Amino acid sequence: MTSSLRVILRQRLAHLLVCLEDLSSDDEANEEVSHTLDEAFYLCGKYTNRESFRLHMVTWNVGTAEPPADVRSLLHLDSQPATDLFVIGLQEVNATPVRYISDLISEDSWSHLLMDTLAPMGYIKVTSVRMQGLLLILFAKQVHLPFIRDIQSTYTRTGLFGYWGNKGGVSVRFSFYGHMLCFLNCHLAAHLNYALQRMDEFEYILDRQDFDMYNTPQVLDHRVVFWFGDLNFRIADHGMHFLRSSINNGRFNLLWNRDQLTMMKKQEPILQEFEEGPLCFKPTYKFDRFSETYDTSGKKRKPAWTDRILWRIKPKAIETEDENRSTSSSADDDEYPIKVTQDMYTCDVSYGVSDHKPVIATFNLEMRKKVETPVVTLTVEGHWSADEDATFTYTILENFESSTWDWIGLYKVRIGFRSASHYSTFAWVKDDEVAANGEVVTVQMNKNELPLLAGDYVLGYYSTNLQTLIAFSPTFQILESRQAVTEGLLPENINGHEK
Repeated sequence: MTSSLRVILRQRLAHLLVCLEDLSSDDEANEEVSHTLDEAFYLCGKYTNRESFRLHMVTWNVGTAEPPADVRSLLHLDSQPATDLFVIGLQEVNATPVRYISDLISEDSWSHLLMDTLAPMGYIKVTSVRMQGLLLILFAKQVHLPFIRDIQSTYTRTGLFGYWGNKGGVSVRFSFYGHMLCFLNCHLAAHLNYALQRMDEFEYILDRQDFDMYNTPQVLDHRVVFWFGDLNFRIADHGMHFLRSSINNGRFNLLWNRDQLTMMKKQEPILQEFEEGPLCFKPTYKFDRFSETYDTSGKKRKPAWTDRILWRIKPKAIETEDENRSTSSSADDDEYPIKVTQDMYTCDVSYGVSDHKPVIATFNLEMRKKVETPVVTLTVEGHWSADEDATFTYTILENFESSTWDWIGLYKVRIGFRSASHYSTFAWVKDDEVAANGEVVTVQMNKNELPLLAGDYVLGYYSTNLQTLIAFSPTFQILESRQAVTEGLLPENINGHEK
Protein backbone atom coordinates (compact mmCIF):
# COMPACT_ATOMS: atom_id res chain seq x y z
CA MET A 1 0.00 0.00 0.00
CA THR A 2 1.34 3.43 -0.92
CA SER A 3 1.93 6.13 1.71
CA SER A 4 -0.82 8.31 0.22
CA LEU A 5 -3.35 5.51 0.52
CA ARG A 6 -2.24 4.82 4.07
CA VAL A 7 -2.98 8.47 4.88
CA ILE A 8 -6.44 8.15 3.34
CA LEU A 9 -7.10 4.99 5.33
CA ARG A 10 -6.00 6.68 8.58
CA GLN A 11 -8.32 9.60 7.82
CA ARG A 12 -11.24 7.24 7.27
CA LEU A 13 -10.56 5.43 10.55
CA ALA A 14 -10.17 8.72 12.45
CA HIS A 15 -13.48 9.82 10.99
CA LEU A 16 -14.96 6.55 12.14
CA LEU A 17 -13.86 7.19 15.74
CA VAL A 18 -15.52 10.60 15.69
CA CYS A 19 -18.73 9.04 14.40
CA LEU A 20 -18.68 6.39 17.12
CA GLU A 21 -18.74 9.08 19.81
CA ASP A 22 -22.09 10.31 18.45
CA LEU A 23 -23.50 6.90 17.55
CA SER A 24 -25.90 6.57 20.49
CA SER A 25 -27.72 9.84 19.82
CA ASP A 26 -27.57 10.43 16.09
CA ASP A 27 -29.07 8.25 13.35
CA GLU A 28 -27.18 10.26 10.75
CA ALA A 29 -23.92 9.24 12.43
CA ASN A 30 -24.99 5.63 12.06
CA GLU A 31 -25.10 6.00 8.30
CA GLU A 32 -21.76 7.85 8.34
CA VAL A 33 -20.18 4.96 10.30
CA SER A 34 -21.40 2.44 7.74
CA HIS A 35 -20.11 4.51 4.83
CA THR A 36 -16.71 5.07 6.46
CA LEU A 37 -16.36 1.37 7.31
CA ASP A 38 -17.13 0.44 3.70
CA GLU A 39 -14.40 2.76 2.42
CA ALA A 40 -11.86 1.55 4.98
CA PHE A 41 -12.48 -2.14 4.26
CA TYR A 42 -12.37 -1.49 0.53
CA LEU A 43 -8.95 0.15 0.84
CA CYS A 44 -7.68 -2.74 2.99
CA GLY A 45 -9.17 -5.40 0.72
CA LYS A 46 -7.50 -4.03 -2.39
CA TYR A 47 -4.16 -5.09 -0.99
CA THR A 48 -5.00 -8.39 0.67
CA ASN A 49 -6.75 -10.13 -2.23
CA ARG A 50 -3.57 -11.63 -3.69
CA GLU A 51 -2.91 -15.08 -5.11
CA SER A 52 0.30 -17.05 -5.51
CA PHE A 53 1.42 -18.88 -8.63
CA ARG A 54 4.32 -21.29 -8.89
CA LEU A 55 6.77 -20.90 -11.78
CA HIS A 56 9.28 -23.63 -12.67
CA MET A 57 12.14 -22.66 -14.99
CA VAL A 58 14.88 -24.74 -16.61
CA THR A 59 17.84 -23.69 -18.70
CA TRP A 60 20.03 -26.30 -20.35
CA ASN A 61 22.65 -26.27 -23.07
CA VAL A 62 21.96 -29.71 -24.49
CA GLY A 63 25.02 -29.81 -26.76
CA THR A 64 23.09 -31.10 -29.84
CA ALA A 65 22.24 -34.30 -27.92
CA GLU A 66 19.00 -36.22 -28.12
CA PRO A 67 16.89 -35.94 -24.96
CA PRO A 68 17.20 -38.49 -22.13
CA ALA A 69 14.47 -41.07 -21.67
CA ASP A 70 12.94 -39.31 -18.66
CA VAL A 71 12.84 -35.67 -17.56
CA ARG A 72 10.36 -35.98 -14.70
CA SER A 73 12.96 -35.24 -12.02
CA LEU A 74 14.06 -32.17 -13.99
CA LEU A 75 10.50 -30.84 -13.82
CA HIS A 76 9.87 -31.72 -10.15
CA LEU A 77 6.42 -33.03 -11.01
CA ASP A 78 5.77 -34.34 -7.51
CA SER A 79 6.42 -31.00 -5.81
CA GLN A 80 3.74 -29.27 -3.75
CA PRO A 81 2.12 -26.93 -4.35
CA ALA A 82 1.82 -27.95 -7.97
CA THR A 83 3.49 -25.80 -10.62
CA ASP A 84 1.31 -23.35 -12.55
CA LEU A 85 3.76 -22.37 -15.32
CA PHE A 86 6.74 -24.18 -16.83
CA VAL A 87 9.26 -22.20 -18.88
CA ILE A 88 12.05 -24.24 -20.46
CA GLY A 89 14.93 -22.66 -22.35
CA LEU A 90 17.34 -24.85 -24.30
CA GLN A 91 20.50 -23.99 -26.18
CA GLU A 92 22.34 -25.98 -28.87
CA VAL A 93 19.35 -28.08 -29.87
CA ASN A 94 20.44 -30.08 -32.92
CA ALA A 95 20.07 -27.63 -35.82
CA THR A 96 21.74 -29.23 -38.81
CA PRO A 97 19.88 -28.08 -41.96
CA VAL A 98 18.02 -31.35 -42.56
CA ARG A 99 17.14 -31.76 -38.88
CA TYR A 100 16.06 -28.14 -38.51
CA ILE A 101 13.66 -28.34 -41.47
CA SER A 102 12.26 -31.61 -40.11
CA ASP A 103 11.71 -30.03 -36.69
CA LEU A 104 9.85 -27.10 -38.23
CA ILE A 105 7.40 -29.56 -39.77
CA SER A 106 6.80 -31.88 -36.80
CA GLU A 107 8.53 -30.23 -33.81
CA ASP A 108 11.82 -31.31 -32.30
CA SER A 109 12.43 -34.34 -30.08
CA TRP A 110 12.88 -32.20 -26.95
CA SER A 111 9.48 -30.55 -27.41
CA HIS A 112 7.86 -33.94 -28.00
CA LEU A 113 9.34 -35.37 -24.81
CA LEU A 114 8.31 -32.37 -22.72
CA MET A 115 4.76 -32.44 -24.11
CA ASP A 116 4.47 -36.21 -23.59
CA THR A 117 5.64 -35.77 -19.99
CA LEU A 118 3.53 -32.75 -19.05
CA ALA A 119 0.26 -33.40 -20.93
CA PRO A 120 -0.88 -36.30 -18.69
CA MET A 121 -0.29 -34.01 -15.70
CA GLY A 122 -2.70 -31.42 -17.10
CA TYR A 123 -0.18 -28.98 -18.64
CA ILE A 124 -0.66 -27.60 -22.14
CA LYS A 125 1.98 -26.16 -24.41
CA VAL A 126 0.97 -22.51 -24.81
CA THR A 127 3.63 -21.35 -27.25
CA SER A 128 7.26 -21.77 -28.29
CA VAL A 129 9.88 -19.92 -30.27
CA ARG A 130 12.99 -21.32 -31.92
CA MET A 131 16.03 -19.79 -33.60
CA GLN A 132 18.34 -22.54 -34.85
CA GLY A 133 19.64 -24.17 -31.65
CA LEU A 134 17.82 -21.82 -29.25
CA LEU A 135 14.41 -23.00 -28.05
CA LEU A 136 11.98 -21.49 -25.54
CA ILE A 137 8.76 -23.29 -24.55
CA LEU A 138 5.91 -22.20 -22.26
CA PHE A 139 3.52 -24.67 -20.59
CA ALA A 140 0.59 -23.84 -18.31
CA LYS A 141 -2.20 -25.52 -16.42
CA GLN A 142 -5.39 -25.56 -18.44
CA VAL A 143 -7.17 -23.36 -15.90
CA HIS A 144 -4.74 -20.48 -16.62
CA LEU A 145 -4.94 -20.48 -20.42
CA PRO A 146 -7.94 -18.11 -20.71
CA PHE A 147 -5.90 -15.54 -18.77
CA ILE A 148 -2.66 -15.87 -20.74
CA ARG A 149 -3.13 -13.28 -23.46
CA ASP A 150 -1.27 -11.02 -25.89
CA ILE A 151 1.33 -13.70 -26.60
CA GLN A 152 4.18 -12.58 -28.83
CA SER A 153 7.63 -13.96 -29.50
CA THR A 154 10.73 -12.73 -31.27
CA TYR A 155 14.41 -13.55 -31.75
CA THR A 156 17.73 -11.78 -32.30
CA ARG A 157 20.84 -13.21 -33.93
CA THR A 158 24.28 -12.23 -32.64
CA GLY A 159 26.47 -14.88 -34.31
CA LEU A 160 28.64 -13.76 -37.23
CA PHE A 161 27.90 -10.06 -36.63
CA GLY A 162 24.18 -10.67 -36.38
CA TYR A 163 23.80 -12.81 -39.50
CA TRP A 164 23.88 -16.24 -37.86
CA GLY A 165 21.58 -17.61 -35.18
CA ASN A 166 23.91 -19.99 -33.36
CA LYS A 167 24.15 -17.25 -30.71
CA GLY A 168 21.58 -14.66 -29.68
CA GLY A 169 18.29 -14.54 -27.84
CA VAL A 170 14.69 -15.75 -28.19
CA SER A 171 11.88 -14.33 -26.10
CA VAL A 172 8.21 -14.83 -25.30
CA ARG A 173 6.04 -12.14 -23.74
CA PHE A 174 2.45 -12.41 -22.53
CA SER A 175 -0.09 -11.04 -20.13
CA PHE A 176 -0.73 -13.29 -17.11
CA TYR A 177 -3.95 -12.23 -15.38
CA GLY A 178 -3.20 -8.75 -16.69
CA HIS A 179 0.46 -8.62 -15.56
CA MET A 180 3.04 -8.27 -18.35
CA LEU A 181 5.76 -10.94 -18.19
CA CYS A 182 8.69 -11.52 -20.54
CA PHE A 183 11.09 -14.48 -20.74
CA LEU A 184 14.39 -14.04 -22.59
CA ASN A 185 16.52 -17.12 -23.32
CA CYS A 186 20.05 -16.24 -24.48
CA HIS A 187 23.17 -18.01 -25.70
CA LEU A 188 26.01 -15.51 -25.54
CA ALA A 189 29.61 -15.54 -26.79
CA ALA A 190 31.89 -18.20 -25.33
CA HIS A 191 35.41 -18.15 -23.79
CA LEU A 192 36.95 -16.47 -20.77
CA ASN A 193 38.18 -13.30 -22.46
CA TYR A 194 34.85 -12.27 -24.01
CA ALA A 195 32.99 -10.94 -20.96
CA LEU A 196 32.62 -7.46 -22.48
CA GLN A 197 31.38 -8.93 -25.74
CA ARG A 198 28.76 -10.87 -23.79
CA MET A 199 27.55 -7.62 -22.26
CA ASP A 200 27.49 -5.97 -25.71
CA GLU A 201 25.43 -8.86 -27.06
CA PHE A 202 22.96 -8.67 -24.17
CA GLU A 203 22.46 -4.94 -24.68
CA TYR A 204 22.15 -5.46 -28.44
CA ILE A 205 19.43 -8.09 -27.89
CA LEU A 206 17.53 -5.78 -25.53
CA ASP A 207 17.77 -2.96 -28.06
CA ARG A 208 16.69 -5.01 -31.08
CA GLN A 209 13.80 -6.99 -29.64
CA ASP A 210 10.50 -5.22 -30.29
CA PHE A 211 6.93 -6.27 -29.62
CA ASP A 212 3.77 -4.98 -31.26
CA MET A 213 2.36 -3.82 -27.91
CA TYR A 214 1.73 -0.16 -27.15
CA ASN A 215 2.45 -0.51 -23.41
CA THR A 216 5.36 -2.96 -23.59
CA PRO A 217 7.18 -2.42 -26.89
CA GLN A 218 10.54 -3.68 -25.54
CA VAL A 219 11.76 -6.33 -23.12
CA LEU A 220 12.49 -3.99 -20.20
CA ASP A 221 9.04 -2.38 -20.43
CA HIS A 222 7.51 -5.53 -18.92
CA ARG A 223 6.52 -5.74 -15.29
CA VAL A 224 8.73 -8.79 -14.72
CA VAL A 225 11.54 -10.03 -16.97
CA PHE A 226 13.29 -13.38 -16.59
CA TRP A 227 16.69 -13.50 -18.30
CA PHE A 228 18.26 -16.94 -18.53
CA GLY A 229 20.26 -19.31 -20.68
CA ASP A 230 23.86 -20.20 -21.40
CA LEU A 231 25.16 -16.72 -20.64
CA ASN A 232 28.70 -18.10 -20.82
CA PHE A 233 30.22 -15.97 -18.03
CA ARG A 234 33.29 -17.66 -16.56
CA ILE A 235 35.27 -17.66 -13.31
CA ALA A 236 38.27 -15.36 -13.76
CA ASP A 237 41.81 -15.50 -12.30
CA HIS A 238 41.60 -18.65 -10.17
CA GLY A 239 43.73 -21.62 -11.19
CA MET A 240 42.35 -25.09 -11.89
CA HIS A 241 43.56 -26.57 -8.58
CA PHE A 242 41.87 -23.87 -6.46
CA LEU A 243 38.68 -24.11 -8.51
CA ARG A 244 38.33 -27.87 -8.17
CA SER A 245 39.34 -27.87 -4.52
CA SER A 246 36.71 -25.25 -3.69
CA ILE A 247 34.05 -27.14 -5.63
CA ASN A 248 34.90 -30.53 -4.14
CA ASN A 249 34.70 -29.06 -0.62
CA GLY A 250 31.40 -27.31 -1.36
CA ARG A 251 32.97 -23.89 -0.71
CA PHE A 252 31.34 -22.21 -3.68
CA ASN A 253 31.39 -18.82 -1.95
CA LEU A 254 35.17 -18.65 -2.45
CA LEU A 255 34.54 -18.37 -6.19
CA TRP A 256 31.71 -15.85 -6.23
CA ASN A 257 33.80 -12.70 -6.25
CA ARG A 258 35.61 -13.82 -9.42
CA ASP A 259 32.48 -14.88 -11.27
CA GLN A 260 32.40 -12.59 -14.30
CA LEU A 261 28.65 -11.91 -14.16
CA THR A 262 28.89 -10.97 -10.48
CA MET A 263 31.83 -8.71 -11.27
CA MET A 264 30.04 -7.10 -14.22
CA LYS A 265 27.03 -6.28 -12.03
CA LYS A 266 29.22 -3.84 -10.10
CA GLN A 267 29.99 -1.93 -13.29
CA GLU A 268 26.87 -2.20 -15.45
CA PRO A 269 23.74 -0.30 -14.33
CA ILE A 270 21.44 -2.52 -16.40
CA LEU A 271 22.70 -5.65 -14.62
CA GLN A 272 22.14 -4.02 -11.23
CA GLU A 273 18.41 -4.08 -11.96
CA PHE A 274 18.48 -7.89 -12.19
CA GLU A 275 18.38 -10.22 -9.21
CA GLU A 276 19.87 -13.70 -8.90
CA GLY A 277 19.82 -16.27 -6.15
CA PRO A 278 23.07 -17.42 -4.50
CA LEU A 279 25.21 -19.83 -6.53
CA CYS A 280 25.07 -22.65 -3.96
CA PHE A 281 25.46 -25.41 -6.52
CA LYS A 282 28.30 -26.80 -8.60
CA PRO A 283 29.41 -24.85 -11.65
CA THR A 284 27.47 -26.39 -14.51
CA TYR A 285 30.19 -26.45 -17.18
CA LYS A 286 32.22 -28.29 -18.40
CA PHE A 287 31.61 -32.00 -17.68
CA ASP A 288 32.58 -35.21 -19.39
CA ARG A 289 29.37 -36.53 -20.87
CA PHE A 290 27.43 -39.10 -18.83
CA SER A 291 29.47 -38.36 -15.73
CA GLU A 292 29.82 -35.94 -12.84
CA THR A 293 33.50 -35.39 -13.63
CA TYR A 294 34.72 -32.06 -14.92
CA ASP A 295 36.47 -31.91 -18.30
CA THR A 296 39.31 -34.43 -18.59
CA SER A 297 39.95 -33.79 -22.29
CA GLY A 298 43.09 -32.14 -23.55
CA LYS A 299 41.43 -28.71 -23.36
CA LYS A 300 40.65 -29.10 -19.63
CA ARG A 301 38.14 -26.26 -19.58
CA LYS A 302 37.83 -24.55 -16.21
CA PRO A 303 34.51 -25.11 -14.43
CA ALA A 304 32.13 -22.14 -14.59
CA TRP A 305 28.57 -21.08 -13.84
CA THR A 306 27.77 -20.47 -17.48
CA ASP A 307 24.08 -21.35 -17.11
CA ARG A 308 22.05 -18.80 -15.17
CA ILE A 309 18.53 -17.61 -14.32
CA LEU A 310 17.98 -13.97 -13.29
CA TRP A 311 14.91 -11.79 -12.93
CA ARG A 312 14.02 -8.11 -12.88
CA ILE A 313 10.98 -6.32 -11.52
CA LYS A 314 10.40 -3.07 -13.36
CA PRO A 315 11.73 -0.24 -11.16
CA LYS A 316 9.23 2.27 -9.85
CA ALA A 317 9.00 5.23 -12.19
CA ILE A 318 10.83 8.41 -11.26
CA GLU A 319 8.66 11.50 -10.94
CA THR A 320 9.63 14.44 -13.10
CA GLU A 321 10.38 17.63 -11.20
CA ASP A 322 8.45 20.00 -13.46
CA GLU A 323 5.36 17.90 -13.98
CA ASN A 324 5.29 15.98 -10.69
CA ARG A 325 3.91 12.97 -12.48
CA SER A 326 5.16 9.47 -13.08
CA THR A 327 6.75 8.50 -16.37
CA SER A 328 4.77 5.23 -16.36
CA SER A 329 1.70 3.69 -14.81
CA SER A 330 3.06 3.57 -11.24
CA ALA A 331 -0.42 4.06 -9.79
CA ASP A 332 -1.52 0.89 -11.55
CA ASP A 333 1.56 -0.90 -10.22
CA ASP A 334 0.69 0.19 -6.68
CA GLU A 335 -2.88 -0.99 -6.97
CA TYR A 336 -1.88 -4.32 -8.55
CA PRO A 337 1.49 -5.17 -6.98
CA ILE A 338 3.48 -8.25 -7.90
CA LYS A 339 6.06 -9.95 -5.73
CA VAL A 340 8.63 -12.46 -7.02
CA THR A 341 10.25 -14.86 -4.55
CA GLN A 342 12.78 -17.47 -5.57
CA ASP A 343 12.20 -20.76 -3.73
CA MET A 344 14.96 -22.84 -5.34
CA TYR A 345 18.05 -22.30 -7.48
CA THR A 346 20.09 -25.40 -8.25
CA CYS A 347 21.42 -27.73 -10.92
CA ASP A 348 20.74 -31.41 -11.53
CA VAL A 349 24.04 -33.23 -12.03
CA SER A 350 22.32 -36.58 -12.71
CA TYR A 351 21.68 -35.67 -16.36
CA GLY A 352 24.66 -36.44 -18.56
CA VAL A 353 23.67 -36.18 -22.22
CA SER A 354 25.47 -32.83 -22.48
CA ASP A 355 28.69 -31.28 -21.18
CA HIS A 356 26.45 -28.78 -19.34
CA LYS A 357 24.20 -29.64 -16.40
CA PRO A 358 20.67 -28.24 -16.40
CA VAL A 359 19.89 -25.37 -14.03
CA ILE A 360 16.51 -25.22 -12.27
CA ALA A 361 14.82 -22.30 -10.54
CA THR A 362 11.40 -22.18 -8.94
CA PHE A 363 9.58 -18.97 -8.11
CA ASN A 364 6.51 -17.85 -6.28
CA LEU A 365 4.65 -15.07 -8.11
CA GLU A 366 2.33 -13.26 -5.71
CA MET A 367 -0.08 -10.88 -7.40
CA ARG A 368 -3.51 -9.36 -7.42
CA LYS A 369 -5.30 -10.36 -10.59
CA LYS A 370 -6.17 -7.56 -12.98
CA VAL A 371 -8.24 -9.90 -15.14
CA GLU A 372 -10.54 -12.61 -13.77
CA THR A 373 -13.21 -13.09 -16.43
CA PRO A 374 -12.73 -15.09 -19.66
CA VAL A 375 -13.56 -13.28 -22.89
CA VAL A 376 -15.67 -16.18 -24.19
CA THR A 377 -17.93 -18.81 -22.62
CA LEU A 378 -18.66 -22.23 -24.14
CA THR A 379 -21.73 -24.30 -23.30
CA VAL A 380 -22.40 -27.90 -24.36
CA GLU A 381 -26.00 -28.62 -25.33
CA GLY A 382 -27.66 -31.99 -24.67
CA HIS A 383 -26.02 -35.43 -24.75
CA TRP A 384 -23.16 -36.10 -27.14
CA SER A 385 -22.41 -39.29 -29.04
CA ALA A 386 -21.36 -40.22 -32.56
CA ASP A 387 -24.96 -41.31 -33.24
CA GLU A 388 -26.10 -37.75 -34.00
CA ASP A 389 -24.76 -34.28 -34.68
CA ALA A 390 -23.72 -32.42 -31.53
CA THR A 391 -24.56 -28.84 -30.57
CA PHE A 392 -22.82 -26.22 -28.46
CA THR A 393 -22.99 -22.47 -28.05
CA TYR A 394 -20.43 -19.75 -27.44
CA THR A 395 -20.86 -16.18 -26.24
CA ILE A 396 -18.42 -13.29 -26.55
CA LEU A 397 -18.26 -11.57 -23.14
CA GLU A 398 -15.57 -8.96 -23.79
CA ASN A 399 -14.11 -7.22 -26.81
CA PHE A 400 -11.08 -8.96 -28.25
CA GLU A 401 -9.54 -9.48 -31.68
CA SER A 402 -11.97 -12.18 -32.77
CA SER A 403 -11.86 -13.52 -36.30
CA THR A 404 -13.89 -15.73 -38.62
CA TRP A 405 -10.76 -17.93 -38.64
CA ASP A 406 -11.22 -18.74 -34.94
CA TRP A 407 -12.23 -22.31 -34.18
CA ILE A 408 -13.42 -24.53 -31.34
CA GLY A 409 -11.57 -27.79 -30.74
CA LEU A 410 -12.72 -30.96 -28.98
CA TYR A 411 -10.08 -32.22 -26.54
CA LYS A 412 -9.90 -35.47 -24.59
CA VAL A 413 -9.26 -34.84 -20.92
CA ARG A 414 -8.13 -38.19 -19.54
CA ILE A 415 -4.88 -38.54 -21.46
CA GLY A 416 -4.27 -34.80 -21.45
CA PHE A 417 -3.91 -32.83 -24.65
CA ARG A 418 -0.47 -31.51 -25.50
CA SER A 419 -1.29 -28.27 -27.30
CA ALA A 420 -4.07 -26.39 -29.07
CA SER A 421 -3.52 -28.45 -32.23
CA HIS A 422 -3.94 -31.73 -30.35
CA TYR A 423 -7.71 -31.89 -30.85
CA SER A 424 -9.98 -34.83 -31.75
CA THR A 425 -11.98 -32.65 -34.12
CA PHE A 426 -12.91 -28.98 -34.49
CA ALA A 427 -15.55 -26.63 -35.83
CA TRP A 428 -15.21 -23.10 -37.19
CA VAL A 429 -16.86 -20.25 -35.38
CA LYS A 430 -19.63 -18.22 -37.03
CA ASP A 431 -18.36 -18.10 -40.59
CA ASP A 432 -20.06 -15.07 -42.12
CA GLU A 433 -19.21 -12.36 -39.61
CA VAL A 434 -17.61 -11.82 -36.22
CA ALA A 435 -20.08 -12.39 -33.37
CA ALA A 436 -21.24 -9.39 -31.37
CA ASN A 437 -20.73 -9.04 -27.64
CA GLY A 438 -23.38 -10.95 -25.72
CA GLU A 439 -24.62 -12.78 -28.82
CA VAL A 440 -25.24 -16.50 -28.25
CA VAL A 441 -23.93 -18.37 -31.29
CA THR A 442 -24.96 -21.98 -31.93
CA VAL A 443 -22.51 -24.33 -33.67
CA GLN A 444 -22.87 -27.97 -34.69
CA MET A 445 -20.26 -30.71 -34.93
CA ASN A 446 -20.84 -33.43 -37.51
CA LYS A 447 -21.52 -36.82 -35.92
CA ASN A 448 -19.05 -38.45 -38.33
CA GLU A 449 -16.26 -36.40 -36.74
CA LEU A 450 -17.08 -37.37 -33.14
CA PRO A 451 -15.28 -40.16 -31.22
CA LEU A 452 -17.04 -43.52 -31.28
CA LEU A 453 -16.00 -44.47 -27.74
CA ALA A 454 -17.06 -42.88 -24.47
CA GLY A 455 -14.76 -40.41 -22.75
CA ASP A 456 -14.44 -37.11 -20.92
CA TYR A 457 -13.84 -34.07 -23.11
CA VAL A 458 -13.72 -30.27 -23.10
CA LEU A 459 -14.29 -27.72 -25.84
CA GLY A 460 -11.62 -25.04 -26.30
CA TYR A 461 -11.98 -21.75 -28.21
CA TYR A 462 -8.83 -20.96 -30.19
CA SER A 463 -8.23 -17.33 -31.17
CA THR A 464 -6.24 -17.01 -34.40
CA ASN A 465 -5.18 -13.45 -33.64
CA LEU A 466 -4.22 -14.13 -30.02
CA GLN A 467 -2.68 -17.49 -31.03
CA THR A 468 -3.91 -19.32 -27.95
CA LEU A 469 -6.88 -21.10 -26.39
CA ILE A 470 -8.87 -18.39 -24.63
CA ALA A 471 -11.84 -20.33 -23.23
CA PHE A 472 -12.89 -23.84 -22.21
CA SER A 473 -16.22 -25.49 -21.58
CA PRO A 474 -16.79 -27.49 -18.40
CA THR A 475 -15.72 -31.13 -18.76
CA PHE A 476 -18.49 -33.28 -20.27
CA GLN A 477 -18.90 -36.90 -21.35
CA ILE A 478 -19.30 -38.23 -24.85
CA LEU A 479 -21.37 -41.43 -24.71
CA GLU A 480 -20.40 -44.66 -26.39
CA SER A 481 -21.91 -44.89 -29.87
CA ARG A 482 -24.10 -47.71 -31.15
CA GLN A 483 -21.40 -48.55 -33.70
CA ALA A 484 -18.84 -49.01 -30.91
CA VAL A 485 -21.19 -51.36 -29.04
CA THR A 486 -22.09 -53.34 -32.18
CA GLU A 487 -18.49 -53.74 -33.32
CA GLY A 488 -17.07 -54.28 -29.81
CA LEU A 489 -14.54 -51.47 -30.19
CA LEU A 490 -11.97 -51.06 -27.42
CA PRO A 491 -9.83 -48.03 -26.54
CA GLU A 492 -6.35 -47.98 -28.03
CA ASN A 493 -3.68 -48.02 -25.30
CA ILE A 494 -0.83 -45.60 -25.91
CA ASN A 495 1.94 -45.10 -23.34
CA GLY A 496 -0.24 -46.57 -20.60
CA HIS A 497 -3.16 -44.25 -21.38
CA GLU A 498 -6.39 -45.17 -23.10
CA LYS A 499 -6.97 -43.22 -26.26
